[in-house]
Amino acid sequence: MTGQRVATVFGGSGFLGKYVVRKLAQDGYAVRVACRRTDLANSLRQLGAVGQISPFYAPVQSDDDVNAAVTGADVVINLAAILSAPTVAKLEAVNVKGAARVARLAAAQGVGTLVQMSAIGASTSAGSAYARSRGAGEEEVRLNFPAATIVRASVLFGPEDHFLNLFAALARYVPLGMPVYGFHTLVQPVYVADVAEAIRRIVATSADVRPSETSVCELGGPEVLSMADVCRRVLSMTARSKPVFAVPSSLAALQAAILERLPGRMLTRDQLRMLAVDNVTSDGMPGFQNIGMAPVSMDLIAPAYLQRYAAGGGEKNFIINQMVDLK
Repeated sequence: MTGQRVATVFGGSGFLGKYVVRKLAQDGYAVRVACRRTDLANSLRQLGAVGQISPFYAPVQSDDDVNAAVTGADVVINLAAILSAPTVAKLEAVNVKGAARVARLAAAQGVGTLVQMSAIGASTSAGSAYARSRGAGEEEVRLNFPAATIVRASVLFGPEDHFLNLFAALARYVPLGMPVYGFHTLVQPVYVADVAEAIRRIVATSADVRPSETSVCELGGPEVLSMADVCRRVLSMTARSKPVFAVPSSLAALQAAILERLPGRMLTRDQLRMLAVDNVTSDGMPGFQNIGMAPVSMDLIAPAYLQRYAAGGGEKNFIINQMVDLK
């Protein structure tokens, strides 16, 4: 594999990362899966040829480890981020300082292409600490690697998601109805494999064209739905009939204040602030159409992996399908 191009993917062992790693391996890259838990990346080796995919211990909080991971790389993709943390400082350590570190060291090592994953709604003036940290991270990337591409996405769905799976799991156990936070908030669910393919195409284009300034791409699925509509869609896919109701804001705030103090932080007040703002692509912003893609609908993908939550289950078939899909 002499002369093989090298791609480093920070956060490569995560939900989106696994799909991105597979796409890059298919394009012939030697892929470094840079992450904090290398044991979680070992299973990704099977997605490429022998020795093509290698786990790298490289938390984005460490200069030395990040520098080692980007040295000699042609492409760097930063997917590393956290949704919540006990303190704003810990959130910013990954989403802001980590993004800055990756961009700065990638530039210093002469990396040709940098893709920074962000989120729709990222802004330093946003109401939630998460969205502010993502906005600040974008600013750091622009400062340290002006030719980077920033990819913002709406909420991701796919077999391993913590979105539709959460609704479907909840539907199994709630006896009277489905509680929904952010009942009227609009989202644009986008298939994780579509986002990975978009990143692959951005990387392929960047290899031929060097932009002079930071570009931004926003990715959303073909449908704009309220959170209530998403919940109803999941109920339909799992053949369950239950009423859907909005959780009153005062009760939601009380629940979040309690749950964010518990291990796992299942719900936080900052997440409620995020759920108060629509999460859809902006008019006129470059997106799938600019890279020749048409994103697939939830209805074409989700029923297969949500089948396991239906009455009578389907867990065995789901596990078998997952094993086949990862090969």
